[in-house]
Amino acid sequence: MKALDFRSDTVTHPTPAMREAMFRAEVGDDVYQDDPTTNRLEEIAAEMLGMEAALFVPSGTMGNQLALMTHTRRGDEAIVSINSHIFEHEVGAAAGLSGLNLHPLQFPDGIYDASQIEKAVRSTDIHEPPTTLICLENALANGRVVPLKTMQDIQKMAKERDILLHMDGARLFNAAIALGLDVKQLTACVDSVSCCLSKGLCAPIGSVLCGSAEFILRARKNRKMLGGGMRQTGILAAAGILSLTEMTKRLKEDHENARYLAELLSRIPGVSVDTESVQINMVFATMDWPELDQLQPWLEEKNVRIGAYTGPEVRFVTHYGVTAEDVEHLAGLLAEFHKSRVSG
Repeated sequence: MKALDFRSDTVTHPTPAMREAMFRAEVGDDVYQDDPTTNRLEEIAAEMLGMEAALFVPSGTMGNQLALMTHTRRGDEAIVSINSHIFEHEVGAAAGLSGLNLHPLQFPDGIYDASQIEKAVRSTDIHEPPTTLICLENALANGRVVPLKTMQDIQKMAKERDILLHMDGARLFNAAIALGLDVKQLTACVDSVSCCLSKGLCAPIGSVLCGSAEFILRARKNRKMLGGGMRQTGILAAAGILSLTEMTKRLKEDHENARYLAELLSRIPGVSVDTESVQINMVFATMDWPELDQLQPWLEEKNVRIGAYTGPEVRFVTHYGVTAEDVEHLAGLLAEFHKSRVSG
């Protein structure tokens, strides 16, 4: 049986077509902006995401931090979700790199609320930092998607208060597919967006940051300052082009496999899945098993990997290379574990 990895969609490998494109990529020096393949990737990204310009960056974290750094000044405040990647998983970079204060808010199921955000906007009181940025995420880390109407409501409020909007769109195309929208309908709600190429879109490295031409010009200088000014990036950009032009078309398959997995898991004793929350390629299952701590090493012995967990909730992520048959195999192993270890 082949090795199966349900930890994340970051574990995807480049497709054969990507490897061939990388091998044949025409390259230059991207710091001089004369790498033709990288320039082409940025043109494609800007057009697909409905923005004036784009910038290739090594990671989603750098894309987000460049947006924060470029949109704000030291001492400003940005409103974020308490569960957002920017707040939880970027090593406090907003403070360390941009001198930015983050104002975290808790939202039910992670879905933003424009009125709640508006109440958190600072006044002009001399004692308070100015709110200059709101950071959104779509899709969310909990596997849900944010409705277009919610995005539009926040955009309307932000414009009235002259506040900029950045979207962490690490899984932006997953969100658009789940909502049945063109991705441009979501990006039209924000001033900038970062999009990961190395998650479900299979590129080995990289993200794109998109926004206005003036914003990207400043972000490019900030990228250089952070050490992100690379050289013959066309080798990587060649894979990224296929991520956008080809791999975005197959994400629906991952969503279908996630729903199938949720259905199979819900049949196993002691496992509960909120099927309504399975909106993209993530399944969160609560496993009420007394010997759950033994599950991960037991699966690894059978060449199956799942993410680390500290409580009863376990995350499974479907992606390129995971088939419906693989999902059935995983569910079968989980049922076997329950029967042999839990039921005795």
